[in-house]
Amino acid sequence: MATPSHHHSTTTQPPLPNFLASVKLKYVKLGYHYLMAHLLTLCLLPLLAVTAVHLSQLNLDDFEKLYIHLQYNLITVITLSGVIILGSTAYLMTRPRTIYLVDYSCYRAPDHLSVQFDRFMERSKQHGGFDESALEFQRKILERSGLGEETYLPAALHEIPPAPSMAAARQEAEDVMFGALENLFKSTKISPKDIGILVVNCSLFNPTPSLSSMIVNKYKLRGNIKTFNLGGMGCSAGVIAVDLAKDMLQVHRNTYAVVVSMENITQNWYFGNNKSMLIPNCLFRVGGAAVLLSNKPTDKRGSKYKLLHTVRTHCGSDDTAFNCVYQEQDNTRKTGVSLSKDLMAIAGGALKANITTLGPLVLPISEQLLFFASLITRRISDAKTKPYIPDFKLAFDHFCIHAGGRAVIDELEKNLQLSEAHVEPSRMTLYRFGNTSSSSIWYELAYTEAKGRMKKGNRVWQIAFGSGFKCNSAVWEAIRAVKPSESNPWADCIHKFPVEIRA
Repeated sequence: MATPSHHHSTTTQPPLPNFLASVKLKYVKLGYHYLMAHLLTLCLLPLLAVTAVHLSQLNLDDFEKLYIHLQYNLITVITLSGVIILGSTAYLMTRPRTIYLVDYSCYRAPDHLSVQFDRFMERSKQHGGFDESALEFQRKILERSGLGEETYLPAALHEIPPAPSMAAARQEAEDVMFGALENLFKSTKISPKDIGILVVNCSLFNPTPSLSSMIVNKYKLRGNIKTFNLGGMGCSAGVIAVDLAKDMLQVHRNTYAVVVSMENITQNWYFGNNKSMLIPNCLFRVGGAAVLLSNKPTDKRGSKYKLLHTVRTHCGSDDTAFNCVYQEQDNTRKTGVSLSKDLMAIAGGALKANITTLGPLVLPISEQLLFFASLITRRISDAKTKPYIPDFKLAFDHFCIHAGGRAVIDELEKNLQLSEAHVEPSRMTLYRFGNTSSSSIWYELAYTEAKGRMKKGNRVWQIAFGSGFKCNSAVWEAIRAVKPSESNPWADCIHKFPVEIRA
């Protein structure tokens, strides 16, 4: 999701709302609804602990008396055994399967597609469709965007004049999807024939046959594969795709799921002069990721992460939220994606709802007690004091904040009280690769791995925003100390980062 972080020339953008100002109790209740789903398991733990303590205190004479007693109560023994077997079977059949992230791959475009700022501005001038005001606006956005000069645009937009077409858009999609998948299959040694579930997400390019069908055709995937193609769901669709794959893996046993997240720029470049539609031109760049998920217990040893939680928040029932990222035609009938001046405020509200739902699932009990004590105090005393905001740094070791724009990263750093180190992967991803839409959270995770920071047991929070309006989160736990894959997009340049980004 692009953010109108520097649209100062027309209207002043409201800042992201301060999360310390208010927290709605209904979202906290929703979070505890998720927690209560595991209530049975939590209730059984004390019973098992008490039983273990009692068993540890028995001696040989006690066991001998118990054996003699059971000999004369055969019906009781058979009944108890049957109950235990049925209970164990029911538990094993109904418990959620652990979802493992075996590996993932991020696409890196060839160097000849990189776009320096001067080349970007030169191509914009040569096009002839932008007036002086639009050109100056784009120049200012580039300077303040947080992007570097090694990001990538598709080949069709490097031509003079730009030559977007259906064929060129298909070529971009194939380059990104197949490039990421080739690296994934190479690093995991997985045969494409073993894939049982395929989920592809791309918001603005949805050809017929679908993108998922293009992958099936390319790799000759099996005929009974379950395929899904998600369109129009914005930059948070990567988490939605993971959530869908997770649900499918709960139903279909012993199989693999592949998630492909990307955006397509070729046919979605805006050639008009509406400034609210020009911002995506300056921020969105070529990128994509392919992720291999598994529900096979045997894959635990070779996997990188296990999925702990996915939390999805949708604010689309509100008209302002629904319209804040909107694809439409301007007054000259040129198509683009318009970004509302309310976008930052909407993003703040969606994020607040998401984190207060996620909090009860991930925060230590000490933080939850302080938080609820604050809420109860406020409700009883009707005080106007600020509620206690939990410290999410106690729940997560690494943060992958969607690199949608510099302003959102800045505001999340401030409101969640994160350090520069916590937001470094997001800033560097925005700088090196630009806004790669739903795949940006995977470039950020790859950055953390390339820096050697991912230790066994570390928890990762991926959070992204998308049109609609949505805010979605995924939480992963490292199964081992994770080393970067051979295809890591930062492999040959990680020593240059972090870099200082000009104000």
